[in-house]
Amino acid sequence: MSPEFRLRDVAVTAYGPTVVSAIGHGAVLPLLALRARELGADLGTAAFVVALLGIGQLLASLPAGALVARIGERRALVGAGLLDAVAMIGAGLSETVLWLGAAVLLSGMTWTVFLLARQQFMIEVVPEGYRARALSMLGGSHRIGLFVGPLLGALVVQPWGIRGVFWLAAGAAVVAAGIALVMPDPGAEGRREQAVTGHLSVWSVMRAHRRVLVVLGSVVVVISASRALRTTLLPLWAEHVHMTPAETSLVFGVAAALDMLLFYPAGWLMDHRGRQFVAVPVVLAVAVGTLLLPLAGGVLAVTAVALLMALGNGLGAGILMTLGADASPRVGRAQFLGAWRFAGDVGATGGPVGLAALLAVTPLVVACLVAGVIGLLGTVWVGYWTGRVDRLRRTT
Repeated sequence: MSPEFRLRDVAVTAYGPTVVSAIGHGAVLPLLALRARELGADLGTAAFVVALLGIGQLLASLPAGALVARIGERRALVGAGLLDAVAMIGAGLSETVLWLGAAVLLSGMTWTVFLLARQQFMIEVVPEGYRARALSMLGGSHRIGLFVGPLLGALVVQPWGIRGVFWLAAGAAVVAAGIALVMPDPGAEGRREQAVTGHLSVWSVMRAHRRVLVVLGSVVVVISASRALRTTLLPLWAEHVHMTPAETSLVFGVAAALDMLLFYPAGWLMDHRGRQFVAVPVVLAVAVGTLLLPLAGGVLAVTAVALLMALGNGLGAGILMTLGADASPRVGRAQFLGAWRFAGDVGATGGPVGLAALLAVTPLVVACLVAGVIGLLGTVWVGYWTGRVDRLRRTT
């Protein structure tokens, strides 16, 4: 551990763009399904519109790794922020579900580039001894934005309707791009060297590390699916029990407050107790919360379930980025992280898409029960493999 390094030295450039951009996404997420419903979508279609965010991330994951390897973290963050602003403006102007879905798809693609670039930047500038805490704080900065976003969203919904959250998100994306514009470019020398020798392709890096990507990638899929299911299912259940959009935003804001408070303890646990201690609660809390949702008949009950899910999710702050950083090679890291994000995006897409498929053939209550049982099985899987990772780390 380098005694000269201080996390606060990179705080603004590392965490600033994430906080600001997440404010916009935090404002949009609770109301995205409701906007689709407002435009005439049924429950299954509304869930699919939310899933398009993950589908966009999935489509862009592998190209994002190659892009960041070539143009660097700073340019990638700036470009992603500006394109996300365009996507949010398009979503706000949408008059049809198709138009809204296209804008959400583009936003998901830009978000993958943004996430991968910020993770790559942190791995480059933070010594390994600080890794889990730094990446947990990066996850925490995202949660701060998700806490502030729904609260601001609730304010703008009152005068401007649901469209207002998209204007808020567009402004946040532009500000995030502006902050990223002044950040350092730590990987510049490495990119120049690779330009001479030739950049590794994403496929060659995936072949060289295929075992790690398959084994730990399955863990990433399960955790990501659980997180995506939480943000999709809760708004739909809130509408089912006749909560207003403002009430839904406030519930997400309260849950995000708890989520936000746990990111540093999550990093400490990963550094001192292992990755398993924070990976398992993410999946378990969502599974139990999903099984409890059919019993939640009002605002207070829905808030209690949201807090339970937030507790598990907060304890898992930075887990996917930390596992990816641990497994990534020094040469071809951006390409590897692109493949790693692909696994996460498979889960983030699969959760809402699976829910949409369930809702097409079953009532919402039955979908909750099925998703909860699958989540319990996923908890066992995640616990087994992250336990093996921890044992391997202790012996090396």
